[in-house]
Amino acid sequence: MAGTQTEKSGDGLSGVIAAIATAVDAKGEPDCARSIALARFLLANGCDGLNVLGTTGEATSFSLDQRRRVMTAYAESGLPRDRMMVGTGAAAPADAIVLTRHAAELGFAGALVLPPFYYKGVPDDGLLAVIEAILTATAARPIPLYLYHFPAQSGLPWHVALIRRLLQNFGERIVGLKDSSGDMAYAREAAAIAPGFKVFPSTEAAFPEARSGPFAGCISATANLNADLCARAYRSGDAAALGQAVAIRKLFDGKALVPGIKALLAHIHGDPQWGRVQPPLVAFRAAERAAVTAGYDAVRAKRVA
Repeated sequence: MAGTQTEKSGDGLSGVIAAIATAVDAKGEPDCARSIALARFLLANGCDGLNVLGTTGEATSFSLDQRRRVMTAYAESGLPRDRMMVGTGAAAPADAIVLTRHAAELGFAGALVLPPFYYKGVPDDGLLAVIEAILTATAARPIPLYLYHFPAQSGLPWHVALIRRLLQNFGERIVGLKDSSGDMAYAREAAAIAPGFKVFPSTEAAFPEARSGPFAGCISATANLNADLCARAYRSGDAAALGQAVAIRKLFDGKALVPGIKALLAHIHGDPQWGRVQPPLVAFRAAERAAVTAGYDAVRAKRVA
């Protein structure tokens, strides 16, 4: 499967991408109808694309069957699959293969792949073997792969030397990387690896660099809440909108991000059901909800049309 890294064709994911939350019903099942309604809202209000079943989407807290059901519901919703990447990483390579194959068969624009995250300190050869197995299993429907770099959660980095090796071995099937490390030096180094290799930091503060060249955009959890501001910052360089978008993200400093996102989704959409999370996460308590809600409303009150 050797190849060379070239400018990608047919891969239109760029710009403002929300790491969309997954609604959960009273039985702990993914609430696909609510999730898809949010997806429509985000795509209509500033998002260029969506990252379905990522960390914010609580993917690793759902079973294989649940994750496949969510993917299928999105695919059958009429939403534009060419504007969505799906998280398919898993601790077991066989599970990652099943999920990536399903995403490919449904026609999504890309699969976002965590390293197999239970064993730490594994050699690069082991990680390369996992990616090769996924690519081989999806060769008939060659879905583009994005690497998901989140070492604080996975315990395993996609370090730059390994990315270079993956590109040398597998060519244009490896199209980009989501960087949730917060290390902008790493993100810039990764973006410089090869022409056309798309890097998406996870912070809205990266939008000025995305506009000027090195990054393909931003994949952000808080774009669930500030997509309109992100769009203004990215598309027109609106400094005030950028400041407000970043201020909303900062509301979660020192707080549990996913429960916080869901607490604010409940507030924004007037729907308490959005506050539910899957164990082991715990929903925000009343005082936490009140604090982030007040902070969010204060930021929004300063918005200049």
